[in-house]
Amino acid sequence: MLGALRQSGSLKALFPRVAAAGLKAGLQAVLVNTAGGITGGDRFALSARAEAGTELTLTTQAAERAYRAAPDEVGEVRNRLFAGAGARLDWLPQETILYRGSALRRSLCVEMEGDARLLLVEPLVFGRAAMGETLGQARFRDRIEVRRNGEILFLDAIELAGDVAAHLARPAIAGGAGALASLLYIAPDAEAQLAPLRALLPDSAGASLIGGDRLFLRLLAADSHLLRRVLVPVLNRLTANSLPRPWML
Repeated sequence: MLGALRQSGSLKALFPRVAAAGLKAGLQAVLVNTAGGITGGDRFALSARAEAGTELTLTTQAAERAYRAAPDEVGEVRNRLFAGAGARLDWLPQETILYRGSALRRSLCVEMEGDARLLLVEPLVFGRAAMGETLGQARFRDRIEVRRNGEILFLDAIELAGDVAAHLARPAIAGGAGALASLLYIAPDAEAQLAPLRALLPDSAGASLIGGDRLFLRLLAADSHLLRRVLVPVLNRLTANSLPRPWML
């Protein structure tokens, strides 16, 4: 049940009837940016709460796009999520595509209470491979922070600037990969999921247990299509085959 909703600007939330689609119970929200993308000077902010004992899934209608920005402008996205005790929170946005000349600063902060569970994924695509684009000059800064009862459980940060394609081409960085996904799963069965997930991964990915109930996965792929081919089976497993429908279109 939706407790409260406030929205303005071009960022909207839609609420499909997931029960009718045969998916798991709980509330699902599909985020839509009616502006069509993000450019320098844009400011987007989202705050969402899964109260105690509830289930909330947030996804996006389509891939987000970070467009070319003026030299002195940066687009900004701030997301804050809260999961109460006994809640299940799935943060499952589709890819963010960085265009040549883009400038994006993004942050995701998650606060969990007690035995709350979390599934979080952030897919990132470096340029439009289908159009022959390589990501030359671009700026991107990303930070993911997860806390439980106020204490940090997970912290990850990425910063890219300048000739991003040349940086990613280095063997010790990304070996020329055109897409990346980071996934965090916090739940009592995290350890039990480790071996089955590793069996789904190519050589360009790895999964590790970073705590008793915390599993982290990083995936590199040549392009967004290959990234999704690996990511969808992984997410289907972790969502009990209830991956939001926009992912399947």
